[in-house]
Amino acid sequence: MDLDVFVTAHRTEWDRLEHLLHRGRRLTGTEADELVALYQRTATHLSLIQSSAPDPMLTARLTQLVARARSTVTGTRRATWRDATRFLTAGFPAAVYRSRHWWIPTAVLSTLLAALMGWWIGTHPEVQAAIAAPEDLRRMTSPGGEYETYYSSHPAASFAAQVWTNNAQAAAMCLVLGAFLCLPVIGILFVNVLNLAVGIGLMSSAGRLDTFLGLVLPHGLLELTAVFVAAGTGLRLGWTVIDPGPQTRRSALAQQGRAAIGMAIGLALVLFVSGVIEGFVTPSGLPTWARIAIGIAAELAFLAYVYILGGRAARAGEAGDLDATERSAELPTAA
Repeated sequence: MDLDVFVTAHRTEWDRLEHLLHRGRRLTGTEADELVALYQRTATHLSLIQSSAPDPMLTARLTQLVARARSTVTGTRRATWRDATRFLTAGFPAAVYRSRHWWIPTAVLSTLLAALMGWWIGTHPEVQAAIAAPEDLRRMTSPGGEYETYYSSHPAASFAAQVWTNNAQAAAMCLVLGAFLCLPVIGILFVNVLNLAVGIGLMSSAGRLDTFLGLVLPHGLLELTAVFVAAGTGLRLGWTVIDPGPQTRRSALAQQGRAAIGMAIGLALVLFVSGVIEGFVTPSGLPTWARIAIGIAAELAFLAYVYILGGRAARAGEAGDLDATERSAELPTAA
């Protein structure tokens, strides 16, 4: 394509579109129809230039024109309660459901690794000595020690808020940093697994593993599931950078990135529930079986939410992404 000839042939249309955009809402009906037609033609021109004869300055000008025209034609849309309801009943659970092939293996492997490392720590005194001095270990694992008093060391409300903030930050980091070829996600996940393994190992060596599990399971089931979902989604995002599939890398990464942002909001709500359980249920005077039952009920409710609502929405085509009308138009890829 001869770029100079192309520009000469269509510059008048682009200038006219820019003039109409400057007019804003003072357009007549005929002018509004003309603006729509010029917007569609300019979008086609931009596609042709990008695929056949890319020119940075011209591409920048036409991109700006198309974006402004699209905003004028479609109008500004405000979020409503209907959007929030749709996100909670379809978008978020569908996104979690669709990423299950990533977070379920992540959960299984992480749990097995935590159990294996916990067994190794619990059966090797030299490893325990490397973690802390004997008197410090006794202070942590003895009845009324640090592992038990940790959950009641602060007022329930402030403790729940602190836990929620920390866990939400960890989940968000997994989702955001996944684009860096998965490596930061693996590091964050390993730190969480290691902390769990140390607790299992030290408390089992003291003969108090049942006490430790009674403290961790009420909130830990839902909390760890949320972390595994975040890690699995982050790994999926990182793998998209490596292998975008049939889409362009930019398009695939944008789609997965938008879903990951929505996932971060949804997981923050899930972690809020686990934080409330950790702040009010875990340190409560309820029997151990009752506290664990609450944790199991919360976990089963979340899984049912994902597999029933999310599965239904996913089969209906929901992907946790923005509506097509709210996404930037994707240009054809040159063969």
